[in-house]
Amino acid sequence: MATAAATLVATGLPAAACEDDKPVTEAKRSLGDPGAIKGVQPVGNVPDAQGAISANFLSYGKRDVMVVSGQFGLKVYDLTDNPAKPRAIGELSLPGLWETEDTEVDAKRKLVFLSRDPRAFKGNTHTGESGIYVVDVAHPEKPEILSYVKVPAGHTTSCVDDCRYLWTGGPAKADNQPADWGGRPIWVTDVRNQRNPKVYPDPIELARNDGKTDYVHDVQVDKMGVAWVSGAGGVRGYWTSGLHHDPVQNRYRWATALKPVPYAGGGVSETAAPSKFMHNSFHPVGARDDGAWRGHDLVYATEESFLPGCAGDGVLTISSLDGSYQGEGWRSTPEKPFRMRSIGTWGVAGQEGSDPVSDDCSAHYFDIRGHVLVQSFYAQGTRFLDVSDPSNPTQIAYFRPADAASWAPYWHDGYAYVADNKRGIDILKLTA
Repeated sequence: MATAAATLVATGLPAAACEDDKPVTEAKRSLGDPGAIKGVQPVGNVPDAQGAISANFLSYGKRDVMVVSGQFGLKVYDLTDNPAKPRAIGELSLPGLWETEDTEVDAKRKLVFLSRDPRAFKGNTHTGESGIYVVDVAHPEKPEILSYVKVPAGHTTSCVDDCRYLWTGGPAKADNQPADWGGRPIWVTDVRNQRNPKVYPDPIELARNDGKTDYVHDVQVDKMGVAWVSGAGGVRGYWTSGLHHDPVQNRYRWATALKPVPYAGGGVSETAAPSKFMHNSFHPVGARDDGAWRGHDLVYATEESFLPGCAGDGVLTISSLDGSYQGEGWRSTPEKPFRMRSIGTWGVAGQEGSDPVSDDCSAHYFDIRGHVLVQSFYAQGTRFLDVSDPSNPTQIAYFRPADAASWAPYWHDGYAYVADNKRGIDILKLTA
């Protein structure tokens, strides 16, 4: 494994749209653009993490550690002494790795799961190899690959059922996969034995796009344990453990990672997200006083979409799950489509702090703390939104360096850590 890793060659892949395999040119920017900042204080930067795509955090007693994945592989930083000045302590070098979005960790076993996209190491979606690296960080100074397993998907890998299993989806379909698929669905991997992962041969989360099997982009698990699956066709939630009523089969049954039980969700209204490609999502658990929407069950999701110019690029969407608990999202067809009701949207085009000439404006990953949502918008930087009224998300702060390539922000210990593909990790303190 170590010998193979040492021979890998960097690809220099650009910050590209996740759902396609097209070459991407540098985003247009205003000549001499100084950037823009309001309501936030930049307190630190980790340029050593240039090429960063995702970050996560682990606790070792009183020790606080950040793991950063990216085109370099995996880097480990200690935050204990000063969270605004991460100290590099360990590295697993895999130059040319792609894409490691939303990299997951097992906090109990101190494992990191790196997803290998078929475009990694100069591959492509047609014939490239995809899989999962299971990395041991029990000793964060010495991250070690425990195992690698080939998986028919590889764009993102997510923990379900307390990281006993992984769900891996995306990207576009391979040449040897069914011609009528629009993209790769989910394959399930049993990682109860982290040194010998078992990949189940039959995929799940099929027929998700009005009856068509399509691209699953990412999975996020809420505090109830429901796994929310985002991709082409919308957002659908599943129980992966416990006894639950299955609204599709109309019976109670035990949920497992391999045979999950539908919970709620479905397509997002085309008026909110014309592309219907939902990149990632978040389901806030617990009643919140959201004014007129108090008592409504909401799901937040990002549309990733790139069109000429900026105005039509992907946005943050907020939809109501009301009316989706009886399996409506699983019975949707082109003739009788089901769509969740749109509550609100927010896009960066034309907003204060934006570069008016940039054509790189799609929404990307986001994180929520209380009523404040922080979100990445690639070259348009990192935006902070007040979502206390979900029908009217309001920008309260922004951080857009002139060289921004903001991919994913994370709330941690009072700071927002931003994985920026060009700048490394920016550490921000909200002052608004």
